[in-house]
Amino acid sequence: MMLLRRAASAAALLATVLPVTLASPAHADGSAPACRAPASVPLDAEQARLTDPRTTALIERAGFGDFVRRFPAALCTSRTAAEAERLLDSWGQALWQASVRRAQGQRPGGDLAPGDDRPLYWARLSMTAALARWQPAFAVDRAALRTRFEDASRGLADNAFRAAPGVRRVFISGFDPFGLDAEIRRANPSGSAALQLNGRQVTLADGSRAEIRAVVLPVRYADFDSGIVERAFTPRLAAGAAPADVITTVSQGYPGIFTLEDWAGRARSADPYPDNARALSGGTREHPVTAPGLGPGPEFIRTTLPADAVTAAVQAPYPVLLNSDVTEIPAGGTAPVDRTDGPTPGSRAVAGGGGGYLSNEVAYRSNRLRAELAPQLPGGHLHTPVLTGLPADPQLLTGPEFERNESAITAEVRAVLEHAAVRR
Repeated sequence: MMLLRRAASAAALLATVLPVTLASPAHADGSAPACRAPASVPLDAEQARLTDPRTTALIERAGFGDFVRRFPAALCTSRTAAEAERLLDSWGQALWQASVRRAQGQRPGGDLAPGDDRPLYWARLSMTAALARWQPAFAVDRAALRTRFEDASRGLADNAFRAAPGVRRVFISGFDPFGLDAEIRRANPSGSAALQLNGRQVTLADGSRAEIRAVVLPVRYADFDSGIVERAFTPRLAAGAAPADVITTVSQGYPGIFTLEDWAGRARSADPYPDNARALSGGTREHPVTAPGLGPGPEFIRTTLPADAVTAAVQAPYPVLLNSDVTEIPAGGTAPVDRTDGPTPGSRAVAGGGGGYLSNEVAYRSNRLRAELAPQLPGGHLHTPVLTGLPADPQLLTGPEFERNESAITAEVRAVLEHAAVRR
């Protein structure tokens, strides 16, 4: 706890929200840092994209360069595995807090628009690359340390509701940028909305108040297999001091429209489209597969968000539609069938309204938990419009149209939540 308090103090005092008290190159007792020269280790497919200089520019132009530069030295101050765990927790939380504060205009630095979600993504990835190269003089579970850092830097740790009397609690998730092999400058408006809305109190459509808390999830099958969705949502759904009253997963969807997804399917069927680590789901439209690690549940789960109220009230600047499309293998059949009116009894899921990719899966996993732990809660999935407006020049990282679109999407996500979270 002391290390976390010291990091929090640094965050309050420094514009960088950097836990500088953990970055000393030597210990007070004069001993050498528990670290050897970095080894040449292979990076994963996601980290390998850091060789593109535009990724560094996105970090620097948000004022996050110190996180990346000082992190290797901070790692070398750890003398034990337990110290390393605390350090990874602290730096992850500091990066998350800095990103939230920047997105909400509370942390100046850099010339990118405050709501830009890309600096968090690339800074986190750069720091995980440093963790991969770190060679401590003691045994560590490197995968477990990365999980701790990822969770903390995504809002899964130390991000509880304030439990204010009479204030509704809305929990949402967004996603990292994806499709980066085709366009490395891509952002994800769902991640931007999560950063801009985390911790905010909003006025709902009926005049009551609500607090929003958010996490940003990776676009990686392996993390879903290891339970990151369950780690994020279970504390918000289980009985406790301040559980959520509404949950909504959010991802980037279709051009020009918002969609509330009526149905989430149990299957993966997105191949040949890869995730950010270039991994495949293992399932196709003709041969869907069940995602690993899922608890028991039906083939399809229907939203319990008040779709009629939302679609009647929120239609600008983008239309908001209820999407009841699914793809199923009907009972007794062998071939997939597309439907526009939801699944038929006894069918096997191929794709929900969110397809057979991770946007569908986050909806299924979170709402399967909701049905198990808090079935009375409204829950579902919201697809945002595709974020467009990047300049044609590939060296330009942002532009007025891109920034306007990003802001407009976040404003409409907020408006959707302000209607969806009204007590009924």
